[in-house]
Amino acid sequence: MTTVNLALGTMHFGTRLDERSSFDLLDRFVAAGGTMIDTANCYAFWSDPSGAGGQSERVIGRWLARRPGVRDRVYLSTKVGAEPIGAGEWPGNREGLSAPAIKAAVQDSLRRLGTDRIDLYWTHMEDRVAPLEDTVGALADLAGSGTVGRLGCSNHPTWRVERARQIARSNGWAGYTALQLRHSYLKPRPDTPVPGHDHRFGWATDEVVDYVHSDPELTLWAYTALLNGAYTRADRPLPEAYRHPATTRRMAALTEVAGELGVSPNQVVLAWLAGGDPAVTSIVGVSDATQLDEALAGVALVLTDEHRGRLDAAG
Repeated sequence: MTTVNLALGTMHFGTRLDERSSFDLLDRFVAAGGTMIDTANCYAFWSDPSGAGGQSERVIGRWLARRPGVRDRVYLSTKVGAEPIGAGEWPGNREGLSAPAIKAAVQDSLRRLGTDRIDLYWTHMEDRVAPLEDTVGALADLAGSGTVGRLGCSNHPTWRVERARQIARSNGWAGYTALQLRHSYLKPRPDTPVPGHDHRFGWATDEVVDYVHSDPELTLWAYTALLNGAYTRADRPLPEAYRHPATTRRMAALTEVAGELGVSPNQVVLAWLAGGDPAVTSIVGVSDATQLDEALAGVALVLTDEHRGRLDAAG
């Protein structure tokens, strides 16, 4: 069966989405050739009365336990660094990226997921209190022991990513080979707040895309690729930050290409990301089978050079 360049986002599994619905989506995803499942140890602390995360990992763990053999067919991706601990308000009370925090968090994630390894382990938010050498060393220890496979970072400034990779290289350690950032076809105005986005360095800027393009070791994963439904749903308008001339031109091109291909704008966006250079792995959170099928069809769509060129030139 052909695998697909799409990660199933499971942020709301076990909170907004009940276990049965979560299991159904996981089953449908794997049956369609999906392998990459993305979660985090902090999902979704803001939706749970306990104020703690771990619900998504627990649901995935129970799903795996009831489906013998499936673990070897999927690629588990989870994160460390943003789980709230103790008193205080988030993000001031997050666990951070000290060596002890990483080592404790990975064991908790393994237990909740019911597995002995994590295929891709992300540092979720940067931590400028913990020495970067300690963070990089702790991650390298996990990779060296086989507890985790690849290492990635989410919502980090590019200079910190490269500094961490230089530390790893100079010590002969495993280092970051993946970036996870917010990325889509439409872009907000620079330096303009976007409601619901808390990460200062959480955007895949042109510099980031060029950085990934220049290094064949790096891959880019994109979250919020479909802008929370704004491409297709009238009840999900774009935030004010996206209201500028380039958006008007890009939406016109997107609508034209989607109409010519007989597909949805969402599918064109996912095809544009998956078929780009560098190819981008979109993380798509869905709540029903229709949304999942649309996403799967989107990453399977191959844009012609003419269509891609028109999309690229529109703004």
